[in-house]
Amino acid sequence: MLAPQPSDDLWDYAFGETGKGKPIEKQPLPWVAITTSAGTGSEVDQAGVITNLATNEKIGVGGYDSMFATIAIVDPELMKTVPPKFTAYQGFDALFHSLEGYIAKCHNFMSDMVERSAIEKIGKYLARAVQDGNDMEAREAVAFANTMSGYSMVAGGCTSEHSMEHAMSAYHPELPHGAGLIMISKAYFQFWIDKHVCDERFVDMAKFLGKTDAADPQDFITALTDLQKICGVAELKMSDYGIRADELMTMAKNARATMGALFANDPAETTDADIAGIYQRAYR
Repeated sequence: MLAPQPSDDLWDYAFGETGKGKPIEKQPLPWVAITTSAGTGSEVDQAGVITNLATNEKIGVGGYDSMFATIAIVDPELMKTVPPKFTAYQGFDALFHSLEGYIAKCHNFMSDMVERSAIEKIGKYLARAVQDGNDMEAREAVAFANTMSGYSMVAGGCTSEHSMEHAMSAYHPELPHGAGLIMISKAYFQFWIDKHVCDERFVDMAKFLGKTDAADPQDFITALTDLQKICGVAELKMSDYGIRADELMTMAKNARATMGALFANDPAETTDADIAGIYQRAYR
């Protein structure tokens, strides 16, 4: 995405605490994105993710409109061999892009449209794709949802849940991104439900996930929990990946220092203590 810039060190173009934040100087080369998983939506957005293991920073890089792929190919046939576990992790990553975007302050008519479509498709088809990787109707629907969630990050944006997970896997790079998001998701969204900052949107999202009789924001947590259970990922634990309880404030500070821009999309302001508290309530 950044070729052919003068520096061959990608970290020169990253931000965060230690990146140099250099602007691009040359028009990026045209490139073709062929996604072989349904999770990141990167085939239709203009940024990537880079990790500096020496400084425990996992952040976005790029973001310039000149960095969109010239052609994006989304073929669910290429996703048939993704193992069930990673089908679930990737599917939930796509889901959280849209769930976060739907409650973000930057939501708008366009982002709402693509996020609703993504949430509905994942709610209906992800469990089928996890249970049978050869179910091409399900693979196609989840692949479509992933691409829509990619568009949601362009039309709108993610919130601090993604910052929080990047901090987790910055310190523990063996943790799959989607798995980390699943681990903190219920505590994260419960935090906002308890704040009553966007009650009607949580009711909407519960309905999008298939709970058609939803009338209370808490119904969203029920719908999310049910989907995690049926996909076999409800019992994921931070401690299984070496995350310790004494790291939680460190990760909270890291999340804000390295990916603070996403906190600006949150429905309301938070403190480091709030973020550490979410980790604590999610911790097992």
